[in-house]
Amino acid sequence: MTEAAAFPHAVAAPALPARLIGLYLTISFPILAVLVAVRLVMTPLFLQIEYNRPGFPVDAYGFTTADRLRYGPYALDYLLNAEGIEYLGDLTFPDGTSMYNVRELRHMRDVKTVTQAAFAVALIGGALALIGAFVLWRSPATRRPLWLALRAGALFNLVLIAAIVVVVVGNWNFFFTAFHQVFFAEGTWIFLYSDTLIRLFPEQFWFDAAITIGSLTVLAALVTLAIAQRSLMRLPPP
Repeated sequence: MTEAAAFPHAVAAPALPARLIGLYLTISFPILAVLVAVRLVMTPLFLQIEYNRPGFPVDAYGFTTADRLRYGPYALDYLLNAEGIEYLGDLTFPDGTSMYNVRELRHMRDVKTVTQAAFAVALIGGALALIGAFVLWRSPATRRPLWLALRAGALFNLVLIAAIVVVVVGNWNFFFTAFHQVFFAEGTWIFLYSDTLIRLFPEQFWFDAAITIGSLTVLAALVTLAIAQRSLMRLPPP
């Protein structure tokens, strides 16, 4: 008895909708995987690991590790909460001077706009992906397209990450500059070494974050690839 015969009440999704859902899952997989990895990096735990790791650049202007751990989370919290820019604008150092200048505040406002838009895409796109995956999974006739789509998405993800890693490792300055030019207005993301944002988040921080995001995304792709391949092997021949 075939799997379809064992589920006489299961209704197979039409061929075209099934293919469209599969295409969506394949294309959206790398985007959603990266955004989930970004969210995992935007946590106090990553700050703890990064600031305390051996070799992390010291602040030439006097921030200790304890200072970075005290001030850094405010910037992270601002990007994730619903507060206005005054959340950062009202912060001061113990001597009463403002923690962030006008240029830094303007950039952080822009970063929050990009960050929250990206996470909104992740939320909506993730919900659609889960619904699409369930639609394909619930019918035995469309489980093969589901696993094929996830396998393709995982492979697509690995190829993209490999290409990005080559650029990041081979020419970090080009990648860093190109990324900011895509999302932010020219000149709004360049700061002095004495500015708080650079003292808290030097370039090495962003390099490490990029590598961590890439590693988490690759791990997600490998796990998905293994599950999809194993599930395909368990299905009856088409």
